[in-house]
Amino acid sequence: MVYLALMMKKSSIVWLFRACSKRLAALVFVCLCGVQVGYGAVGERLNWGSGLTLLGFFEQNLIPLKLYYNLSPQDKELTAEVKANATYYTLRNDAGDLLHALIPISDSVQMHIYKAKDTYKLDFIPIIAFAKSQTLAISVQNSPYQDIVNATTDVLLASEFSNIYKKSVASRTMHAGDRLAIVFERDYRLGKPFGIPNIQAGMIETAKKQNFVFLHTNGHYYDSNAKEMAGFTLEVPVQYTRISSRFSHGRKHPILKIVRPHYGVDYVAKAGTPIRAAASGKVVFAGVRGGYGKVVEIAHEGGLKTLYAHMQSIHTRLGAYVKSGTIIGRVGSTGMSTGPHLHFGVYKFNQPINPLGRIRTAKSELSGKEKREFLSVAQGYQQTIDAALQASDFSVQSFYLFAKE
Repeated sequence: MVYLALMMKKSSIVWLFRACSKRLAALVFVCLCGVQVGYGAVGERLNWGSGLTLLGFFEQNLIPLKLYYNLSPQDKELTAEVKANATYYTLRNDAGDLLHALIPISDSVQMHIYKAKDTYKLDFIPIIAFAKSQTLAISVQNSPYQDIVNATTDVLLASEFSNIYKKSVASRTMHAGDRLAIVFERDYRLGKPFGIPNIQAGMIETAKKQNFVFLHTNGHYYDSNAKEMAGFTLEVPVQYTRISSRFSHGRKHPILKIVRPHYGVDYVAKAGTPIRAAASGKVVFAGVRGGYGKVVEIAHEGGLKTLYAHMQSIHTRLGAYVKSGTIIGRVGSTGMSTGPHLHFGVYKFNQPINPLGRIRTAKSELSGKEKREFLSVAQGYQQTIDAALQASDFSVQSFYLFAKE
């Protein structure tokens, strides 16, 4: 561990933690990257253990359990969103007492647990990340996936690109010397990639024919003719009477307060109604999880995972492979629930996404004003890709990464 002594009062540290976003980000750089602050306060970068719950974390750090039990039902549900192996940060005094902890529940929101005088408090605050727009141009040497990893060391970027083109004939006929390009935006936290890369446009070139895809505002990808690309879709997992709550990241308040996010869709249904797997996959969790009560999680292709919460009963087991439509449980009201319903969550690489954007619909082609606006934006991305390819000398090296100033 690297130590850096700073002449700073503890009261100043606490104030910085609770101040505006830039000050909070600055403190994370100073205090939470293995550096020691004045009076023995030490920051650590840790990984959330598999099976660790927030109650378990409180017990480990001698935090009164009433802090959890006094949370609202919605906040208890949110605390169950912490993923195994998630990176979190702590700050302790010279006696080893926890002063602050920053624990992410998504790529945009984190729990802030902190000691105020003689009591602990818990808030949900935005994660400070810095976006960077980039364009990657590659001359294929091995495979699109491997070449993207070799160029960027970004496995998620390679996976996202491969998933977008997975059902494209052109992607399956690429050979050494063919070209690809990606226009994407990446968030960085403490200088490291954070969250899921946002691919705005892509191109693969085989036999000197370019095949483009572009991200539309509805979250789906379309080709140069505004026709939707085939993608991985889900079935509605339960027969329901209404949707009581939709997916939301929450809205930021001007002074860093946020409306609580809701990482899923709540389908109201009678207790005992069958819950079915939304797609084929492997059961990776079946049990009780905090405010979510009885839960089943299923891993699917392309880094996707579905979560089914507040179940009355579970009708599958850990490690089982289930087909789409298989009954995996029954609707209930376990955990922090106000009545029988299914909380249905969808995650991409462990980050929550809107389930309704993945529910099966017929492939579409844009038309009218929407199509014209889409093609105008797509033309701009195509020009960006063409410029990157023209600036790349693949006789010298196999890839080029351009950052937008």
